[in-house]
Amino acid sequence: MRRFADTVRSTQAQLTALDQQVGDGDFGTNLSAGTVAALTRLDALDALTPLDACGATGAAAALEAAATAFLDEVGGTSGPLFGLLLQSLAASVAELGLTTPALTRGVVKGLAAIRRVGGAAPGDKTLVDALAPAAAALEALPARTVPAAALDAAAEAAWQGVRDTARLRARMGRSSYVGARAAGVPDPGAVAVALFFASAAGSVEDVTPYLSATWGTAAGPGVGHTPSGSATP
Repeated sequence: MRRFADTVRSTQAQLTALDQQVGDGDFGTNLSAGTVAALTRLDALDALTPLDACGATGAAAALEAAATAFLDEVGGTSGPLFGLLLQSLAASVAELGLTTPALTRGVVKGLAAIRRVGGAAPGDKTLVDALAPAAAALEALPARTVPAAALDAAAEAAWQGVRDTARLRARMGRSSYVGARAAGVPDPGAVAVALFFASAAGSVEDVTPYLSATWGTAAGPGVGHTPSGSATP
């Protein structure tokens, strides 16, 4: 979660630039507010009991705290939806530990919750278009897969989903009202989902290399840098 917060801080301007083209322009700010609120809650928990020393119990508590922050303190639509994903991951880790089956169950159930609450389906040009392929990639892995490799697979699938959103016509959300202006622009929420998975390997400083397959150099601020995470663009 801390690496994801670093990633959001580094890429906030890019996320904002994306959302200015297809939405209200506040996505980067809202996502940053969510990670700041999550870190505040994590620091409070750490002050009581160091979470890193608590294994799966600490991880589940951290995810639950982050979920509460996104659900209760973040404006817009995507913040609460991220909260649902984090909440599902927290419950799965609490039951199954820090394992790939826990990650898979959490993402699959989180996707179902997001679709139920938000009403989006694959192909609508929303964050679902990154989360659904990530869930499918995780479900295809053997249960014995180490979590780091599973997160890499989820990130790779999510980035492909992001690139695919650039070719989609938005059917939900603010993007559905801007018409041709959204053509060729990846969905910011989908980008954030991919960043979440990619951050497991290390914070990401620039989204441009991940988008270049369909988006070229139109990524706005930070063009020309490379991400510090290890997930393959």
